[in-house]
Order: sequence, then structure tokens, then C-alpha cells
Amino acid sequence: MSKHENNNIPEQDGKLNEENEPLTMPALPAVADSDVGDATDVEGDPAAQLLELEQTLPQGDDRNAPYRVAVFASGSGSNFQALLDSSKAGKLGAEVALLVSDKPQCKAVERARAAGVPVFVFTPAEYESREAYEVIILEELKAAKIDLIVLAGYMRLITSTLVEPYMGKMINIHPSLLPSFPGKDAAGQAIAHGVRVSGATVHFVDGGMDTGPIIAQRAVEVTPEDSATELQLRIQDQERLLYPEVVSWFAAGRVKLDGRKVWVF
Repeated sequence: MSKHENNNIPEQDGKLNEENEPLTMPALPAVADSDVGDATDVEGDPAAQLLELEQTLPQGDDRNAPYRVAVFASGSGSNFQALLDSSKAGKLGAEVALLVSDKPQCKAVERARAAGVPVFVFTPAEYESREAYEVIILEELKAAKIDLIVLAGYMRLITSTLVEPYMGKMINIHPSLLPSFPGKDAAGQAIAHGVRVSGATVHFVDGGMDTGPIIAQRAVEVTPEDSATELQLRIQDQERLLYPEVVSWFAAGRVKLDGRKVWVF
């Protein structure tokens, strides 16, 4: 049975380890192929292109309203906790306003209840289709005035029922350097292929399997001795640093999607 909860239990303290933080690699702005011309020529001036795009960013009706994030999770909720910790530390620039989960007993739901974050849980088997429960989720998102959906270990395929209303406002994190190794067991795929570098990717959700435009990536070295589990754990360490950073970009209005190009200001 679906249920919507709002608990007022104080959030537990958390702290991210940011020592030796690797370089975040956002999607780079495109530069025109033509030779640099007159400084007033927008098409030939990357700086002018950036300024023009920045001026088109949506400002919203109320600049003082908090930026509201909904996190979707099905498991332990480690990335959900990282977002909570970043918000509490004043680094996220956004409010974690809702947790959505298809696993009522999962650790992520427990974390949300402990932090006093509203929770919407549902049991997929009780609905005739994905679209049927996504209609209900959409109602919850609208009621909570959600600006950005953040998928964090949500183990359900998402249909156009949610993707279309939140196109450009729904992101996911994947444990590989996409487009390499999409889908399940990305760390295992990396080990099997013998790559020397893997990592984490934050990308827009477009309805495909890890196919959306890439926003940012972090690299993680793969050693010959690594098991899939060891590599996965090191990638997760970087995910917990990268995801709050990217969400803060959205909250600050620093991300612009133009087709498959992602501009980060």
C-alpha cells in the first residue's frame, strides 16, 4: 500500500571526507569550429556564447524560494545521506524535500525518517503497470513542489510518465565512465574488460538505460588486484562527493542542457 509520511525526528550529523578529492570533470562547453573572429560575434566567441546561454537560464517566479530536491532510492541510501549531510552543512544550496522508494523497509527509508524528511513509499506489485504508480508519484512530486529529481540507487525503470514532465530536471549517477559499461554490474564489467580507469558519471535521465547527456564524471583507478567489490566501494566513495556537488550546481542555476550538450557555468 502506498503511503506518504512526514516525521520530525532530528537529522543525524554526518561528515564527508574531502581529503585528496579528485578533479571533477563537468561536461565542457562546445567551441565553434570556425576561427575566432570579432569579439562581438556570438557564434565565434565562446565567452559570448556562455553569456548568452546564462541569460536564458530559468529564474523562477520566486528567487527566494528554496530549491527542492526529491531523491529516489531502493537500497542503503548512502548517496541520499551524502545529500542530507551536504544540505545540513550549507553546501548543497537545496532542501532534500522528499524521498521516494519502492522498498518500504530499505535503509534509505530509515535514514529519511531519522532525518525528518517526508517519505513516499509504494509497492509496485499493487499496481497494474509502471505508469499507474508513476502517476501517483507525479502527484506527490507536484504537491511537494519538487525542482529536481535525483535518482540514487532507484532500481526501477522509469517511463515517459515521469521522464517527460521532468525532462532536464531528472538526474542519475552511474558507477562507470559512461558511455562505457552501462546497466547492471558496471564494476564487474570494468574488471572483466581489464580497464585501468573507471569511475562515476552523473547524467540526465532520458528514458534509456544510462544514455542521457553527461553532466560530470570522476575517474577511479583500477588496479590488477581489484575485485569488482573493491572497485565498486572506491567508486561509491567518489559518488558521495560528486553527487552533492552536481546538485549544488543545479540549485545555483549553473547547468544548461542544449540537446546533448551540457553547459556548466
